Amino acid sequence: MIGFLAFTAVFGVALWWAQTRFWYERVEGIGALTVAGVPTPVEDYQGVDASSSPLKLRGCFQADPAAFARAEPAPDATPLTGPGWFDCYDAGTLTEDLAGGRARAYALTRDDPDGFDLMAAIYPDGRGYLWRQLGAQYREQ
Repeated sequence: MIGFLAFTAVFGVALWWAQTRFWYERVEGIGALTVAGVPTPVEDYQGVDASSSPLKLRGCFQADPAAFARAEPAPDATPLTGPGWFDCYDAGTLTEDLAGGRARAYALTRDDPDGFDLMAAIYPDGRGYLWRQLGAQYREQ
């Protein structure tokens, strides 16, 4: 019985670690994002990404909000939750701020990679957040 409980505990910890930590890689030092085809400088970029799914991308940065005026507005933007340990990104707050008009969402790319849209939310003070979400072709099914 003790062996079974020990196995269950170890398996549970391994499963938790695999789901919340293993697949994510930290990404830092990105100096620009492409906005409406133009490289746009960003500062203090912190992010996470994974090769296992395009939906795992999350990022936080500083940028000039005016640089996003050329970008496609994204009324369909839906910030996805990130890993709990990635502190700079809070999908709940982003969702509320987009709905309340405190931040604006833009589509930086559509269907790149196929079926995924790259979104950015920008605040008037220059705080920016980045994520990928399912494109329209998959949301409608």
